[in-house]
Amino acid sequence: MELHGYPLKAKFNQPRPPPPKALPATGTTPASHKSHIPSHPERCSLPWIPGSYYKAAALNPTLSPLTENFPGLPPTKIVPFISERPNGVFTRHSLDDWHRSNLTNYKESETTRHNAERLRADLTRTIKDVYQQAKRTQGESTKNLGERINDIEYWKSELCIELDAMIRETNSLADMQKRLERALADTEGPFQVAHKCLLNREKRMGIDLVNDDVEKQLVTEIKIIRSCRERLQQCLDTVNAQLMCNKEARQELEKDLADKQMGHHIDSKCYQLKNTSRGIHFFKGVERIDATVSVPETWARFTDNNIFRSQSARAASAKLRASTESLLMGTADEMWRQFSKVNDAFTSRITEIANAKSKIQTHLAKTRQEIFQLETKIQVIQKTIRDKEVQLKVAQTRLDERTRRPNVELCRDAAQLRLVEEVNEINETLRNLYQCLRASEDMLQMLVRSKGVLEHDLVVKNNSLFIDQERCMGMRKSYPSTVQILGYV
Repeated sequence: MELHGYPLKAKFNQPRPPPPKALPATGTTPASHKSHIPSHPERCSLPWIPGSYYKAAALNPTLSPLTENFPGLPPTKIVPFISERPNGVFTRHSLDDWHRSNLTNYKESETTRHNAERLRADLTRTIKDVYQQAKRTQGESTKNLGERINDIEYWKSELCIELDAMIRETNSLADMQKRLERALADTEGPFQVAHKCLLNREKRMGIDLVNDDVEKQLVTEIKIIRSCRERLQQCLDTVNAQLMCNKEARQELEKDLADKQMGHHIDSKCYQLKNTSRGIHFFKGVERIDATVSVPETWARFTDNNIFRSQSARAASAKLRASTESLLMGTADEMWRQFSKVNDAFTSRITEIANAKSKIQTHLAKTRQEIFQLETKIQVIQKTIRDKEVQLKVAQTRLDERTRRPNVELCRDAAQLRLVEEVNEINETLRNLYQCLRASEDMLQMLVRSKGVLEHDLVVKNNSLFIDQERCMGMRKSYPSTVQILGYV
């Protein structure tokens, strides 16, 4: 007989379980052999350990109730258990023993709970003392960090004030340097500038080639500019040297301020750290490391020296700026008087070309507006044609479908007549729309040709205006211009 739910090897390799101490009655034996223990599917998934199974079975040789061991049997077929010793074979303790055992457990539990309560009270007091001491110590450290942060903030504010003043002074001196360089650049090659103006004016077309007295004034301008360039170059060398001093002082201030900011950030982070903060770890032996390089006195003296050095450099820079400003004013006045004479000849011609250009632009704008409106109207006509074609498709489809009516249903009714009339009306409308579309496209071509003529004329005028205003006057505005030399652009 093979047991269901167990591997086949168990039938050959393992011994049978020991017989129970109590057996059912003889009269019920045939009935017990008619059934066997049903298989349990959940046991098939467990690992099979025969030795463990029989060892566990040997620890409790008693039989369980038949209603639990034989769940598959109906209640009428369960064999009742009949004991041959009704005096209680399984009784091991008396009722008094049971009560005494319960009382002993109760007293032991009560004693244990009392000891645990005393221990908890002691632990609560100890923990409270530890928290108070830690809070006091941590508060003193936090207070010292706060005082240090206040000191850093004070020197940071002093550094920021001085650094802002130095930056403004350096920027002002740098602007002065740029103005000097621009003035020198504007005075370079006066002959080349005048020659370029003449060559550019030769590129004009037709009657726009006009002679003027610009060339006569350029010779005098050359002598004035050469004298100014020598004085400006000497001043520029002095400004460059002062800028280097200012940059060195500024770098010291920025480095000191960056260190202060980093220290302030670190101390602020330490000041805000709490026991519940993230990112706190153990660093064993860190309290034995001393990486300090200064004391509060030397720390404050270092910043004070940097500020004093910056103030001295600023004073020298301001004095140099004043002398440079005076030099620029003098040279600018000399060059501007000669420069204005050369530019007078360009003013009238530029005005005439600008007026002609303005009229052409007005006509061109109107033409472009008309083209835009006509193109919009063409798009509307095309959309109308598409809509009418869709309507024509619907009407013709209806007529085609109605030709498939059977027998006498092919009636020339009002619907049939109206559909035929609708198709004719749509065809006539489409013919008119296509005619309007062709007329609009022809008119659009005429407008485009007119626009091309205006644009060509505008290009000619733009060329003359560009030569006089952009190339010639552009060079004249940058050389030598009082506005540029004084740094106003």
